[in-house]
Amino acid sequence: MPKAKAAPKDDAVTVAGIAVTHPDRLLWPAAGVTKRDLADYCVAVADRLLPQVANRPLTLLRCPGGSEGECFVQKHPWPGLSKAVRRLRDGDDEWLVVDDAAGLVALVQMGVLEFHPWGATADDLEHPDRVVFDFDPDEGVPWARVVEGAKAVRARLDGMGLQSFLKSTGGKGLHVVIPIEPHAGWEAVKAFAHGIAERLVDDAPDRYTTNPLKEARHGRVFLDHLRNSRGATAVAAFSPRARAGAPIAVPLAWEALGDDPATVRRVLTDPPADTPWPDFSKLHQRLPG
Repeated sequence: MPKAKAAPKDDAVTVAGIAVTHPDRLLWPAAGVTKRDLADYCVAVADRLLPQVANRPLTLLRCPGGSEGECFVQKHPWPGLSKAVRRLRDGDDEWLVVDDAAGLVALVQMGVLEFHPWGATADDLEHPDRVVFDFDPDEGVPWARVVEGAKAVRARLDGMGLQSFLKSTGGKGLHVVIPIEPHAGWEAVKAFAHGIAERLVDDAPDRYTTNPLKEARHGRVFLDHLRNSRGATAVAAFSPRARAGAPIAVPLAWEALGDDPATVRRVLTDPPADTPWPDFSKLHQRLPG
């Protein structure tokens, strides 16, 4: 992992060519994770995080005062943003894109704690190259119920000849992700995800719902197919979360499904040797029909 170098005139350090000011500022106070730690983390996992976020429009969670301070969503460029972060013009909109570790660290410098990419690349914004099934349990729903739902969706996808991958969210939920060739449009991909989710609801309406209303989600797992809408995002694998303990959303092996223990501090101390998603970018599969 590249070492941070002291900058000459202030309390900044240089990480991946980017000046990181106030490096000792605690971003996750209880976990003891500083701004410099987060910059070092982004460099340490760049070979794993970048394949999930590079060359994609990003929605960012900025928390300039750290995870316990005020946080807000950022989708468009703002004054003072480094040129290491690329701007992508899309009609009247301008999105944010990173291409390398310098771009990641430049975002950390501006208070970004979470990275949420589109399901399409900057090269083809109209055709997604992944489908995301988001399992978001209501308070009090047991973890086993979330696992059961994820495995049920996997079984349906297997029956359609589609290989799927599992990811923790760094919180209480799971994502099932399908890499696809970018051939179908957003509406077709969203409709496909909705159809699969509704089948699970039909099988167990007391356990699952696709209705986002709070009262409909009571005691159930919400299956959010709207992650597959144009402009919608899902947290990236290896992205930190602005939650207690500095957790990370991480890829999981299906056979090792369990609680997510990954944190920024743990990965910095003991980087993972491999990834449960070795074939993710190599698959060539299309949605049925």
